[in-house]
Amino acid sequence: MTQTYQEKATAFNPMQLQLLRMFSYVKTEEQLKEIKTALCDFFFKRVEEGMDRLTEQGEWSQEKEEAILTEHLRTPYKY
Repeated sequence: MTQTYQEKATAFNPMQLQLLRMFSYVKTEEQLKEIKTALCDFFFKRVEEGMDRLTEQGEWSQEKEEAILTEHLRTPYKY
């Protein structure tokens, strides 16, 4: 008998466990908002660093960015 997605146990990694422990101290919506902002800032910084690295390596350019911004990615409807 196979387990469905909902029945499978989730094993948290050490970072997830640490965050869960820390979140138990959050008591107000304002604190939650501050944490969300801090996490967003953290991941935004990582994305910026990754994009800078790609640019330095010549794998990303303004031309590629413009091409992506103007690309039509919607799946055409089939009738």
